[in-house]
Amino acid sequence: MAFVANKNQQISLVDSIFSITDRERNILKKGWSEAFSRHIFPMINEDRFAVLFSDNPASRPNTPVNVIVGMMILKEIYNHTDDDLLEEVLFDIRYQNALHTTSFTEQPVSDRTLSRFRARLYDYEQQTSIDLMKEEMESLADAFVEMMKISGQTKRMDSLMVASSCKKMSRLELVYRCVSRMVKAIQATGETALLDKRLQKYLDADDENDTLYRTPSSEAGSKLEAALTDAQRLLALTGEAYGDLSEYQQLKRLAAEQTEETEQGWKLREKISPQSLQNPSDEDATYREKAGKKHKGYVGNFVETFDEKGAIITGMDYAPNTRSDIAFSRSVIEAEQNSPEQPVTILADGAYGSDELVALAKQNHVNLITTALIGKTPDPVMSEFVIDEKMQAIASCPAGQAPIVCQYKVKTDSYYAHFNKGTCSTCPLRHHCGVKFQKKTGLVHISGKSIRRAAYLKRLGKPEYKKLTRLRNAVEGIPSVLRRKYRVDNMPVRGYVRSKLWYFLKIGAMNTKRVLEWAKEQGSLIRFDLCCAYSNFFRSKIRMRTSQLILTAVF
Repeated sequence: MAFVANKNQQISLVDSIFSITDRERNILKKGWSEAFSRHIFPMINEDRFAVLFSDNPASRPNTPVNVIVGMMILKEIYNHTDDDLLEEVLFDIRYQNALHTTSFTEQPVSDRTLSRFRARLYDYEQQTSIDLMKEEMESLADAFVEMMKISGQTKRMDSLMVASSCKKMSRLELVYRCVSRMVKAIQATGETALLDKRLQKYLDADDENDTLYRTPSSEAGSKLEAALTDAQRLLALTGEAYGDLSEYQQLKRLAAEQTEETEQGWKLREKISPQSLQNPSDEDATYREKAGKKHKGYVGNFVETFDEKGAIITGMDYAPNTRSDIAFSRSVIEAEQNSPEQPVTILADGAYGSDELVALAKQNHVNLITTALIGKTPDPVMSEFVIDEKMQAIASCPAGQAPIVCQYKVKTDSYYAHFNKGTCSTCPLRHHCGVKFQKKTGLVHISGKSIRRAAYLKRLGKPEYKKLTRLRNAVEGIPSVLRRKYRVDNMPVRGYVRSKLWYFLKIGAMNTKRVLEWAKEQGSLIRFDLCCAYSNFFRSKIRMRTSQLILTAVF
């Protein structure tokens, strides 16, 4: 299938839009489809997806890519299934108007259009590690920011846990399922001679129910060890001859994660890694506990660019849920390309901040402001230590006293300052700076990190910083919208690559919805301005007519 750009966007004489009445046409022009047609559809970059198709012009042309991407966005906005969306495009002129397909004699989509396009995207990313849909959604977001004239100098960041749609399994069920899948895979090859009576029981549905659902908790441990013994035997029986099977790879991974080798043989691991297999149907899902809640799946990160004119999510990321907010923050900061004259301010919660990231942000001309800092809160008095950066020494303590001598150790980022013992012994701040009295001096041992953290927390207490941190609060509503309206925890796919595509489309749908609302407001403002202009025009005409009548009556 060859890539061909969509050139059939010109209204024709037999366009279906001419088959409706003037009243219907006026209503159509005032609705969401016209705003989508004008502001969203033209921004979709077809050429980005040309790599998914053949470069042989003799082969059959593709379905217009901008139509497909537009359909995917509309699918998320209105929560359609693929079949429902197909019916809307075939029979609803609003969807045809939005996608510029009113001039087509027959709509250029089928019941397999979306699924085939998604499959092409999956395969391309697995081969190249390039996520075309993420690039497109971020490109559209940048276009929306420019369209809405948002400054782009202030951003806010947050994340949400995305649940995998796979079932939560106990340790026993996980092992049993993996062994059962491998036994069934061997049976499918016809080499049943490998399966003895003990392994053949995994083909029996009654044995599965008895083991998984009728086993008392007191016997669960012995059943687990028996299932793992079967897993080890099965791996030894098959060897690498079955290495290409996904069932074999899962079983091999399971054995490595759930057991460990000892001098007496293998035994159950007491601690299981969060990256371990959670369910055979979703190999990429990971486990994490956050804020006292247990999560199985992935984590999504987003960066919202905003000002008084509006807000658009311009940055988005997706990863197994073991990835920390610190890692997301680093990626966002490193991706910023700013000039010293126009630094960008990024607002985030405390989980996104650290001393290292604040320094990195400063190098990239980013003002990273977090609502707090993770870890132990330093004493506010520590912020009053004055550091001579050139000499790498403490210039003065919080009480304003200069040290007799000061030594800085680069490896530990620590200062060792000796002060006058008599002065320190009567200082009211001596309990805050941690001075230790020696024979002749008072020794203060303090890390540069503690001083910087205290200084940062002091800045957060200033009114201008408090105002900025309050601006971050609005971003916390995005996870709720993604869960309630866009059902991010109920995506009908499993696996990292597949669920990532759906996540980015949901973010793109949120942005599109905001642009449609903005376009509606702009249309209302234009109509209001026109009404005011007409009103002022007629008022001036009336005043002129009245003046003429008065002059006529006088003279």
